[in-house]
Formats: sequence, C-alpha cells, structure tokens
Amino acid sequence: MGRNSYPAKMTVNNKIIEEIIIDSHYLDKHSESMNDNIILGLVKKLDGGIFIPDDVDNEFEYFKADPIALDGKKYRLIWLLKKDCSFLGVVNAFRRR
Repeated sequence: MGRNSYPAKMTVNNKIIEEIIIDSHYLDKHSESMNDNIILGLVKKLDGGIFIPDDVDNEFEYFKADPIALDGKKYRLIWLLKKDCSFLGVVNAFRRR
C-alpha cells in the first residue's frame, strides 16, 4: 500500500495544483468500482472551484465532494490540501449508490 503521484495543471481554492497524490486506501474496499483513472477524472472536476474545508489541522485542510458525478455515476471524493504546497491529496474515493 502506498501512494501514486500524477502531474497536474489546475487551480483549486485559488491555489495552483501541480501534482495529484492518490492514497491507495480506496483499494481496501472499493477496488472493484474505483481506480486511479476514475479518481483523476473526479479531481479534474474540482478545477477552478472554491471549496470550504470540512476540517482543518495545523498543516492540512480536508474536503469532501459528495456527490460528485462522472459519466453518469455518483461518487464521494475525500481530499486534502496542504498549506504552502502545490499538491492535492486524495484520501479516499468510492461509488455512491
């Protein structure tokens, strides 16, 4: 278990994002309906958006997009931004019924 990293060129919360880091947590329970390509498609939908964090700690702001649609299917995307960094981290993602 680890993390996969992908280059990006997008803006979220007026912050330039140059990298998407996907945690492999989703593989534990959702590997049959989720993969990195779907997650990257969901993340692209965040481009240009302004979002209010669900939680904040010293370094990170945590967000939840629910529901977020892709190809006619609904998903939940749990993601984070780290202060003073140019990556968006995906904590988990799964299909909503």
